[in-house]
Parts: sequence; C-alpha cells; structure tokens
Amino acid sequence: MRNYILAIDQSTAGTKALLVDYAGQVVAKCSAEHKQIYPKPGWVEHDPLEIYDNVKRTIREVLTLAGITPASLAAMTITNQRETAMMWDSTTGKPICHAIVWQCQRTADKCAFLQEAGHGQVVRSATGLMLDPYFSASKWEWMLENVESAKVLLAQGKLLAGTMDSWLIWKLTGGRVHATDFTNASRTSLFNIHSLQWDEDMCRLFGVPASLLPEVRSSDDVFGYTGDSDLFTDRIPISGIIGDSQAALFGQMCLETGMAKATYGTGTSVLMNTGEKPATSDSGLVTAVAWARGGKVTYALEAVIRSSGDSIKWVRDNLGLFNSFQELDAILRQTKDNEGVYLVPAFVGLGAPYWDPYARAAITGMNRSTGKAHIVRAAVESIAYQVRDAADMMERETGIPMTKLHADGGASSNRLLMQFQADMLNHPVSKSEIDELSAMGSVYMGGLGVSFWRSIEDIRSQMKTGTLYEPSMEPAVREKLYFGWQRAAASVLNDRSSL
Repeated sequence: MRNYILAIDQSTAGTKALLVDYAGQVVAKCSAEHKQIYPKPGWVEHDPLEIYDNVKRTIREVLTLAGITPASLAAMTITNQRETAMMWDSTTGKPICHAIVWQCQRTADKCAFLQEAGHGQVVRSATGLMLDPYFSASKWEWMLENVESAKVLLAQGKLLAGTMDSWLIWKLTGGRVHATDFTNASRTSLFNIHSLQWDEDMCRLFGVPASLLPEVRSSDDVFGYTGDSDLFTDRIPISGIIGDSQAALFGQMCLETGMAKATYGTGTSVLMNTGEKPATSDSGLVTAVAWARGGKVTYALEAVIRSSGDSIKWVRDNLGLFNSFQELDAILRQTKDNEGVYLVPAFVGLGAPYWDPYARAAITGMNRSTGKAHIVRAAVESIAYQVRDAADMMERETGIPMTKLHADGGASSNRLLMQFQADMLNHPVSKSEIDELSAMGSVYMGGLGVSFWRSIEDIRSQMKTGTLYEPSMEPAVREKLYFGWQRAAASVLNDRSSL
C-alpha cells in the first residue's frame, strides 16, 4: 500500500525530508544543514552537490526512522528556496560553480545599469518583478560571463540552467527530466506571467539563451520518476513542485482572492491571493504565480523581505547576545519595550517596499542605558515592522482590506513576535498549528496530483485551527513605534547618485 507522501523541503538554511500520511500528519522527519558560503562581502553561495547529498541522506534517514520502504510512497514532492540559480553540465551532472543564492548582491551594479538604461518598466511589465539582483536572471548572466566552462559547455550544447527545484528534479530522475513549475519560473525575471512562457525579449536582455532553461509545468503534474536516479530503484512519481512561499500559501488554504499569509523564514514573504488575473503594482510589490493546477493559474502579489529570521541569527552568532533560541524568550522578557532602539536588517539590502540593494544595516536610537535585551528585541520587532510595511502596501494597491494574516515559518513560533505583529497590523494573526507549512503545501499539491486525496475538501476536513493573536496595543503607541521604524529605515537608504 502506498500510504505516505515524502516531502523534500529544500530551504536557504538546510534540507528536510518529511513523511506525511493520509490524515495529513507528519509521521517522521529528518533534516540536514548545508554550508553558507560567503566568498566576498555581499556574495552568498551554496554547494549544489552538498545539497543533493543532503537530500539523499535525509530521505534514507526518514524512511529508516519510520520503518518503511520506498514501496510505501505514493509520491515525492519538492518545495524549495526560490531564485537561487545554478548551471550544470548535462553530460556529467556536475555544477559549473556554486549556486548563487537569492540573497547574493554580486549583480547589483548590473541591475542598476539596466534600470538606468530604462529597462525597469519593460522587465516589470513582462515578468511582474523588479529589476533586482534578488531574482535569477542576472545570476545566470553572471555565470555565463564569468565562469569559463559555461562558455565551453554552451558552445557544445551541454549547458543547463535552473533553480533548486529543477536541479533536484534533474538529479532525482537520473538526468531524464529538465523541468520546473510555474511558481519557480515566475521568480527568474525571464518568465512572462501573461503568456506563461519564457520571454525571448527578457532572455536577450540578460543574455541567457532560452534553450538552457527548463520546461515549465503545473505544480501538480507528475514531473518524472525516481527509479533512474542513484537514490533507489523504486519508481516513485515526483509531483507537487512549488516554491516555498507559494507552497505555504497553498498549505494555509489561502484559496480565495484577498487571503494573505506571511512565511517567517530566513527572509519573510508576504503573499496575497489575487485570483485568476495578475494584479500589477505601482510600488514595491511584485506579481507572481501563486500556483498552477491542471494548467489553471492562480496569481499573487508578494512583498519580499530579505532579512527576518536571519536578523535574529545575526544578533546570536555575530554579536553573541544569546547562545540558543531557547534563551530568546527569556531575554525578550527582560525589557517591556525597545526604548527607542531599532535594528534595520539591511544586511543584503532592503526588499519591499524599498528595493534598495545598496542599503546597509544599522542599529539606531541607542543610549547609555541600552542593553543586549533592547538590541535583541529590536531584531525581533524589525520583522513585524517590515510585514506591516508590506501589508499596508497591499491594502493600498488592491483596495482589499487585510482582515487577518495567516502566519507560518520558524519565527512564527515566537509568541512575542506574533503578538507584536498583531499589534502592528491592528488585526488578528492566525499562527498555523502545522510547523512545516511549505512542505505541507507541496504535499497537498502533489497528493492531489497523484489522487492521494480526491479533493481540496478532503484536505480541509482534517486541518486544525491555529492560534489566534488579537491586537491589544493602544493606537497612539502603535503609530509612535511604527513612525520610529519608518525613520530608522529611511536613514539607511542609499542614494546611488552620491556614490
């Protein structure tokens, strides 16, 4: 009996393998971190081979932990860090260099050059995205221009380009399938969100041949089978391919227009379902494909926040203000408020609504009485301020009031953050009881794709109600705190004309 779905959650920080049964329960999970590589200031890389080894290792470990064989799997699903770009040799399966991570700023000058040359609106109209090093296209262009083997393999017709999902699909199918889904394609700056095809004009602009790019399919398609890989010989269908933030939106069952969620990870993604037509933004929001099922596309507006959980990790690891996340709550309780201290986490620039890759982090408002608890609190609160930036913008752009925010991701387990988030938004925040929403979103998508579940209602009927955080802060206090944040954020923005 094929009683389980195996989910691969390949994130910025590491890889998880989860086994999920028909009742939607996680029966076993294993994880492995991978190395964060920083060759130069502002550069961030991952080793694709290390990540694939971790995928294989966690799969084997989770099957052993659960005491089952691959024959019990109805499907394997993949949710992944988006935008992270790589290229590899189609004959050897070896990457030509490390993957360039979404956080990496090495192509900031090239994106600024294209913006100054007047290409920003053209890119935005076709792809729904800002001209920014965050997205994949400029990363692939950098590889083609700076990695010698890329030129050789391109001339030989042996070069492939993809995001993390397509790399894993290619490896897990033994090199038989080079494909991605609509959600990941829509984060590359090369995919036309209207025609739903790779855009030749964008490919020419960035110098990336469309022939290198994967076939684009619906998230619930069966992309291939595992039997041809070096993992195991059983032919397990691979389905439920979906970028991590969109997977969380689907996992939260935000299926109606206007429903919104925030995934609090290394960065934070705030997504609002906008229905069957792409909604455009005149400010800092980007348009994305939320998912595609059976060829039918649902769109979303997204605000991208570059640093959130990463900020808390920074004050732990770089400043040494606490030793473990178990200590975090105790430190936060040492002070009732931030006493005017703000941390603007522009470690790799600022995302929405500022979109300034040249902004740099700062701690403002310190005085002689400032202690480590104030700085730690400022790091936590910076997440909520940035989400409010995003929510306010979404309401203005769509005209749809956000009456509730669905929350998930690692940092959403922090009660102080969730309460502060509700206070900043002045509306309820519903924290899911499911810890692994991105993984579960891919499980639900893949499970529907292989008829493990017959309908959305089968899934909804077994979901539990989450924890609801209601706003309790006085309006005057809320607006004073938020004004302080706006002033602090403005202080780190960088006018390139003065560089």
